[in-house]
Amino acid sequence: MTALEDQLSELLSDDPFARALGISFVRAEEGQVTLEMTITETHMNFLGGAHGGAIFALADMAFGLASNAAGTVSIGIDTHIAYIQGCRAGDVIRAEAVELSRARRTAVYRVDVTRDAENIATFTGTVYVTGRLLEEWKAPAGATNGAA
Repeated sequence: MTALEDQLSELLSDDPFARALGISFVRAEEGQVTLEMTITETHMNFLGGAHGGAIFALADMAFGLASNAAGTVSIGIDTHIAYIQGCRAGDVIRAEAVELSRARRTAVYRVDVTRDAENIATFTGTVYVTGRLLEEWKAPAGATNGAA
């Protein structure tokens, strides 16, 4: 793994919500992150398909890691997801986040969520780039700092 992949993999493993969902790290480059999650019974909705919130959470986690990959704290300010197809328990879904544009204070990302290379959702998100270094942002245990 590269130094960037080590850093982002550590951020993912430090995230209790990502651990609870079973999200795993696949690969990363600056501005790009790929994550996976196996849909389990705990991810299902009342209609028997994967809950949209579970799919959104995977996309959002890839978005968050990709937007912070440059080492500058970036906080989500707008997101949108379009669900294209459903998925079921046992499906392995993959979220690939890519930076589309980055300015001094905002950046825009697209995340494609796939199952076996077939699109199941597409997500777009915009972040506010704070200008603060990620390593300085991490709060002590129990503290909050407004990071999303």
